[in-house]
Amino acid sequence: MSAEAQSQPGEGTDAPAGHIEQLRMASEVLSAEAAAIKELARNIPASFPSALELLQRTAGNVIVTGMGKAGLIGQKLAATLSSTGTASHFLHPSEAVHGDLGRVQQGDIVLALSYSGETEEILRVIPTIRNIPVPIISITSRAGSSLGLQSSVTLPLGDLEEACPLGLAPTTTTAAMLALGDALALVLSQMKGFCQDDFARCHPAGNLGRRLARVSDVMRPLDQCRVALESHTVRQVFVAASLPGRRTGAIMLVDNEGRLTGIFTDSDLAKLLEQKQENSLDSHVAEVMTREPITVDLDTLMEEAIEILATRRISELPVIDSSGQPRGMLDITDAIEWYPRPVSRSTKTTSIQAGAPGTIPFRSS
Repeated sequence: MSAEAQSQPGEGTDAPAGHIEQLRMASEVLSAEAAAIKELARNIPASFPSALELLQRTAGNVIVTGMGKAGLIGQKLAATLSSTGTASHFLHPSEAVHGDLGRVQQGDIVLALSYSGETEEILRVIPTIRNIPVPIISITSRAGSSLGLQSSVTLPLGDLEEACPLGLAPTTTTAAMLALGDALALVLSQMKGFCQDDFARCHPAGNLGRRLARVSDVMRPLDQCRVALESHTVRQVFVAASLPGRRTGAIMLVDNEGRLTGIFTDSDLAKLLEQKQENSLDSHVAEVMTREPITVDLDTLMEEAIEILATRRISELPVIDSSGQPRGMLDITDAIEWYPRPVSRSTKTTSIQAGAPGTIPFRSS
């Protein structure tokens, strides 16, 4: 579909008349829902802070309930609350009256969704919930609805017209419920001081988990790294620091206190041999190592470490603790395996453009 078709459905295209009409109708649906959310943003219910205060004070879980399409929105909101620092789960109102009301305990709070405020299944469980007693926040059309009148706090959406051509299928109303529920969850998350580390704990997998992964999650631990004393000769270093299996492309050099003082790579050794400096093999490695190498700590985000590898064009990144002692090594090959997108490699050197999405430039060791 062309840019013109996206901005002005049906104009300046060779699409069949039926397709043009479909695009026009789709645009109307999206525009109607967007307009409702914009209007809601301009007129957030005055009770919104009261709802937040109740949610913040809650020691237990947020129990989200709703029927039909509102119930599906409720399931999403329960997931959003849980992933942003507020323990929550969804309670189906029909299942609730057949034993699942046992999930609701004193100290919890209920978030009930019903645009009409007259949903039979919801109204059937409200009296029992109030008798526990548990406070109820409702998202509905009017504070004067049956649900609104029985709620501790009501968040009225006002009169909304569905985007459905028949004016029947929940569309605009559920979009508004979702948007207002998201606003509740995210403002509440900020009030609780929910931070990036907390988010990472809740999202250990997938692309989100990758974005929030720490160097300590990906690096090779110290027992898989080559480490040697800076007082040794180059020859001694390579003999003493040999390890079985796949090795990193660099040796970390330490002083007598175990603090990192330098790094010597396989490329550095190759340069000595290429320049016919074989006599340097019996010199102290401290004379030829790279002093004060670039390092990161254990809590550095992998995205930051990738940026360092890319911009500094290095292949190995020592990981140190607060005392300056090595704790591991992030090798470029580990970074490539961790990186969520494919990278292109040439025969001799990995050739990846800096700054391009999904790419990691580095020099070959």
